[in-house]
Amino acid sequence: MLAEIKGLNEECGVFGVWGHPDAAQLTYYGLHSLQHRGQEGTGIVVSDGKKLKGIKGEGLVSEIFTADKIAQLTGSAAIGHVRYATAGGGGYENVQPLLFHSQTSSLALAHNGNLVNANYLKHQLEAQGSIFQTSSDTEVLAHLIKRSGFHQLNDAVKNALSMLKGAYAYLIMTETELMVALDPHGLRPLSLGVLGDAYVVASETCAFDVIGAEYIRDIMPGELLIINEKGLTSERFSLSTTKAICAMEYVYFSRPDSNIQGINVHTARKNMGKRLAVEAPIDADVVTGVPDSSISAAIGYAEASGIPYEMGLIKNKYVGRTFIQPSQTLREQGVKMKLSAVRGVVEGKRVVMVDDSIVRGTTSRRIVKLLKEAGATEVHVVISSPPIKNPCFYGIDTSSKEELIASDKSVEEIRQVIGADSLTFLSTDGMVRAISETEGTQGFCLGCFTGNYPTEIYPDTLQYYYQKG
Repeated sequence: MLAEIKGLNEECGVFGVWGHPDAAQLTYYGLHSLQHRGQEGTGIVVSDGKKLKGIKGEGLVSEIFTADKIAQLTGSAAIGHVRYATAGGGGYENVQPLLFHSQTSSLALAHNGNLVNANYLKHQLEAQGSIFQTSSDTEVLAHLIKRSGFHQLNDAVKNALSMLKGAYAYLIMTETELMVALDPHGLRPLSLGVLGDAYVVASETCAFDVIGAEYIRDIMPGELLIINEKGLTSERFSLSTTKAICAMEYVYFSRPDSNIQGINVHTARKNMGKRLAVEAPIDADVVTGVPDSSISAAIGYAEASGIPYEMGLIKNKYVGRTFIQPSQTLREQGVKMKLSAVRGVVEGKRVVMVDDSIVRGTTSRRIVKLLKEAGATEVHVVISSPPIKNPCFYGIDTSSKEELIASDKSVEEIRQVIGADSLTFLSTDGMVRAISETEGTQGFCLGCFTGNYPTEIYPDTLQYYYQKG
């Protein structure tokens, strides 16, 4: 569903290049393909082997990086970031990569995820004399590295990473090497590719496709990958690893043309739709999906049910993030500026509306109303994931628990709120089987659905998400 009107937003995206003369240009293209993961800010830092230089700003990749600015970023190595503000909020100072200079060397950091013990570590570091320049949890790593006491950078980085709790895919660049690290649970996607003699790293494999790079493998949980003039070196900073990739990457966040851990996102979503057709058989005339992330599941539902798929909802692609709604009426019904129902498709029809999730229920209610105003005689809502009952602590902007409609309402109560003729959620087992075709829930983080999280959650983090701000 549309993140801007739904209250569910992506975390961030990272991209890195080592050993290519057009590193900044490749990073620009890579970040552009990851733009769906964050639209609030972006940045690129390059290395020419002697110094690091960065440009960043609040806005979209195409807005910040003109041809003139890309031309200023000369070097054969680069890291980039697209940001959706999670922990620490927005502001220019929080736009990544973060760049730090010292008397001996420089360091740039790009981070996808969220640290659940960031405040705890900040209190410790400030007591030892650290002064933080941002409110981002990402900066914690730089202070831990500098204060580690280890002479070798890789030892300092491994020691610092071992202190972090939560979700993190880090790109760490100095003048002479690029380091890539993934948390011990692999909560966020991160892949390694090759382009000629150059290495590339990205949050999603769709970024490889746009620059013509070849996928090699995923970064492993607890792995520190070091890339320099000698090639690749893989080390471990944690031997205690339990894979728990975020299931919502497959349900909603990643692009359908990306592969995560060898599984194509479009195929996984289509399988979710097929399983929904088994779990929620409905006598209807037409199936439609809410653009864009629900289209794959809608196609799967239509194939498995035999009910024809039609484009019953159209997304207005020209309503940007800076669109100013001109009246109170339009502010209250902003979904009409984002979506339109196709009367010629739904009028007089019993419609199965496939969506990926329900957060607050507000948008679902408005879309059901749109379809009925366009003449749909019945609207049956099927959701290709289980009810979201709990907040995410790992870098996805879900609401506080009190704002999640499924946290205190039954499926029937939610159905009444959104005005649907029926409402069905995909079962947790059905979702996992659709993604991986395996039994059980091992290998996935299902915390927002089940309340069982793969890491310890610190008290101040719990307080933030479980109480109204």
